[in-house]
Amino acid sequence: MGMLATVMNALAMQNALERQKIPTRVQSAIPMASVCEPYIRRRAERHMEKGRVVIFGAGTGNPFFTTDTAAALRAAEMGCDALLKGTQVDGVYSADPRKVPDATRYERLTYHDVLATISRSWTRRRSVCRERIGCRSLYSTSTRPVPSPR
Repeated sequence: MGMLATVMNALAMQNALERQKIPTRVQSAIPMASVCEPYIRRRAERHMEKGRVVIFGAGTGNPFFTTDTAAALRAAEMGCDALLKGTQVDGVYSADPRKVPDATRYERLTYHDVLATISRSWTRRRSVCRERIGCRSLYSTSTRPVPSPR
């Protein structure tokens, strides 16, 4: 379900960007030819060379890897400078604060803190970003939709 949800989110983001006249392509790790392109690294590179925004959906298309890990993998493959992650919580926690009432919110984290204390999926994403390409993981706490121009 999570992989499919990321494709829906990618299509919504594409719609919002294209309303702002920003050329955008969505690529999915799971073939969905009627709504988006399949993920092909070289095709994504060509889109980016032409000034298009490329949004990746459906994770890696494989079980046992979070969509966050897939985002880090795609960022590494594409040579991105940063990975942006939208979230519904106001920071980084030791556990999901919506499910674990006594989850700890980290006010400050170093890369080594993350490796020592954060969940495996989060660590995997950070490791791919840091060790593979030196890319930062940035977080946005905004869940507000992009307003449509009228």
